[in-house]
Amino acid sequence: MGRAFEFRKARKMKRWSAMAKAFTRIGKDIVMAVKEGGPDPDTNSRLRAVIQNSKALNMPKDNVDRAIKRASDKSQGDYKIVLFEGYAPHGIAVLVETATDNNNRTVANVRMHFSKSDGNLGTSGSVEFMFDHTCNFRINSEGHDAEELELELIDFGAEEVFEDEDGILIYAPFESFGAIQKELENREIEILSSGFERIPQVTKKLSPEEVIDVEKLLDRLEEDDDVQNVYHTMDESED
Repeated sequence: MGRAFEFRKARKMKRWSAMAKAFTRIGKDIVMAVKEGGPDPDTNSRLRAVIQNSKALNMPKDNVDRAIKRASDKSQGDYKIVLFEGYAPHGIAVLVETATDNNNRTVANVRMHFSKSDGNLGTSGSVEFMFDHTCNFRINSEGHDAEELELELIDFGAEEVFEDEDGILIYAPFESFGAIQKELENREIEILSSGFERIPQVTKKLSPEEVIDVEKLLDRLEEDDDVQNVYHTMDESED
C-alpha cells in the first residue's frame, strides 16, 4: 500500500506542475477556434468559450492575445483533433484526444506509449462507445438556483444541473453545447468556464498494484505534447 500511495502522491504533484501543459492546450484550442471562425470573439462563439477557459486557468491576457494573433497568421498551420482508442493493463479502456499538426508523429508516439506500458492501441470505434460525450458549463452560483435553472435549460438540452463549492455546473450532451451557450449569453449569465468530457458508462475497480500499472500509461499519455485529454474506465473513487 505504501508503494501505491507514494506513486499516487507523485502523480498528483505532476498534475500540479502541469500549468504549462494547460496553457499549451488552450493555445491549440485558440488556433483551432480562430481558423474555424475568425479572430473576433464577438462573432466567434467557440473562441469566446476558449477565452473564458483561459481566464479560469489564470492564463495571462497577453498570452491569449499573442495566440490569437499567431493563429491569424496564414503561415500558422492548423491542428486537427484525432481520437485514439485502446486498452491499458487489466482491461481498462482508454480514450485519447489529441490535437496535432503532424498525424504521423502523433500516431507513432501514442502507439509507443501504449506499447511501453503493456497496453494495446485499438482500432477506431473499439472503446469510444463506452463513453458518453458530454459538454459542461460552470457559472457563478450567486443569484441563481440550480433546480430552477435545470428546469429552464431542459429545453436547450441540459440533463443535470447542480451546485458545488465553485459554482453551478451544467451537464448536457455534446450536441447541446451551442444552444446552451447561446441561452446563457442571452440571459447575460457569465460563463466561468466550459468544456467537453467523455464520461465512462461503467468503471472497473482495481487493486492498488494494478492502479500503478494503469497510471504508468496515463502519465505517459498526459505528458505528450500532442495529447489534449485522456479518459479511462478505471474507478478512481476513494474507498
